[in-house]
Amino acid sequence: MPKITEKQIVTLVKLQEIDTETQKLESFLKEIPVRLEILDEQLEKFVRSVEEDENVISELNKKYRTYESDVQMNLGKIQKSREKLRSVKTNKEYQSSVKEIEDIKLKNSKIEDEMLEFLEQIERAEKGLNERKQRHSQIIDDTNREKDSIKRDTEQCKQKLAQLESDRKAVTIALDSTILDIFYRVKAKQSDAVAIAEVKDAVCQGCNLNIPPQMYIELQHRNSLKNCPSCERIIYWEDHSKRPE
Repeated sequence: MPKITEKQIVTLVKLQEIDTETQKLESFLKEIPVRLEILDEQLEKFVRSVEEDENVISELNKKYRTYESDVQMNLGKIQKSREKLRSVKTNKEYQSSVKEIEDIKLKNSKIEDEMLEFLEQIERAEKGLNERKQRHSQIIDDTNREKDSIKRDTEQCKQKLAQLESDRKAVTIALDSTILDIFYRVKAKQSDAVAIAEVKDAVCQGCNLNIPPQMYIELQHRNSLKNCPSCERIIYWEDHSKRPE
């Protein structure tokens, strides 16, 4: 492995931090269309539910009007039967007309009971619809606020990405091309795209496995690139005791 200075190790770590943050922000941007689509779908679903409630109420009212028409028609039949009753000549005809009137009244009574049930259904449906309509404007406001928030987050994310790209260019210029090539080859092999990992107490923080004792000793000299025998990441050691408090 090529020689490397402490400064270059620090620079590699910085490059990894930049790439990791860039990856997070790019993933965030990819999720934006999905988040917006979900918001639109939720609003459309609510609007459809309002339309469905309106259709239900319309059908209930239509059936109610049909019952009203049936009641009026039956009242007309009763009136005709009563007129007919005045002109009957036999007891049999009289009894037949009376029974006809009673049957029609019974039928109307059943219809009126059903009409009462429909009125209750219409009342409940209209109450629910009114509650939905009252929430409609609130849901639209909430959706628009969420979209505005997403738009602001998107702009901030793009600005951060632009700054990270600028930082990245400055960092890569400071690195030897050979070291940079090794960094990107290692990164391409890692599922999490993390190419460099610290070693603490002889344990690689990338895969949580021990490295050989001799390698750990050599690593502390901080003068050459080494790869973890297990995960193949570039590994480095940092003397935390020298860090300022």
